[in-house]
Amino acid sequence: MKATQKDFKGQAARFAREAGIFFFCGPDEAGVQDAAMQIAALLPDPGERVELSGADLRRDPVRLGDEARSTSLFGDKRHIWVRASGDEAHDAVENLLAGTAEACPVLIVATNATDKSRTAKLLANRPDALVAMFYPPDLRSLTASVRDLADAAGLRLGGDLAERIARAAALDLRLAQSEVTKLALYLDASPQSPRTADLAALEAIGARTEEDGLNPIVNVVLGGEVAKLPHELRRMRELGLNPVGVLLAVERRAAQLAALAAKAGPKGDIGDLIKAEVAARRIFWKDERDIGAQLRRWRGPRLARLVEKLVGLHRALLGNSQQAELLLAQGLAEIARAAAKR
Repeated sequence: MKATQKDFKGQAARFAREAGIFFFCGPDEAGVQDAAMQIAALLPDPGERVELSGADLRRDPVRLGDEARSTSLFGDKRHIWVRASGDEAHDAVENLLAGTAEACPVLIVATNATDKSRTAKLLANRPDALVAMFYPPDLRSLTASVRDLADAAGLRLGGDLAERIARAAALDLRLAQSEVTKLALYLDASPQSPRTADLAALEAIGARTEEDGLNPIVNVVLGGEVAKLPHELRRMRELGLNPVGVLLAVERRAAQLAALAAKAGPKGDIGDLIKAEVAARRIFWKDERDIGAQLRRWRGPRLARLVEKLVGLHRALLGNSQQAELLLAQGLAEIARAAAKR
């Protein structure tokens, strides 16, 4: 089975019932992570979670099958969560599929992978497996998602305010969800008792806008403005911004740049492309200049190295939450210095 973000949400419960192996991939890492968490929550009997890395499975391709077919110490149910990059888990999945004994659910969250990856091709045509591909949302689609979230929370939200939240969240659905939740709590809204949200309420909860949120630090880092970075890092601490959330904003912009670079091709006119994207409302007009400049800095091999750096930094933050702020500052400084070397 195959799915994208367009049809995943409506069929997630069926996927959780019918599939036993799940491969989540695509450039939208936040969407990939959220989808995997949804499936884990929908499993009929998830039991204990066993976490494995793609590097572990590449070194020992038999281990996934062994773990999936073994039971916990007390005989309880379990599911396996694999964090992999690219096709690290390919051989392990191949060995798992070759076995005959019943296996527990296996969820593979694969960065730097697509539905054209070798691992995805192993699974896409199987009725007991799911390959789910997620692309970064554009402003229009995330604005629509924000309005859906608001409706579910009992908030009456105008289009301008929904777009403001989407932009402030740097097109990250999880950050947008957080703002909608805070807004609903502030207004004491519920589906049974809807409330109308306005700009005053949004500002009262301290919701981030493009002036005091994530966009400035994203633009400073990817624009190579090294001298401005200490101020942005200090502001990040003062506002209490989550390091992983900040990194996700940078990752989303990098994914957006990758998608734009693919559209432009090696000899395409970046200026014309950006103007077309703005006209189609896939890029907010205030971001036109910054995104155009960043796309000129980050293309080809440099962009590929940027994505690799961000993936490694994300793993480091998740693996050492106590030092996340320091690791993020060091990583963003390295990226800003690289961007400055045009």
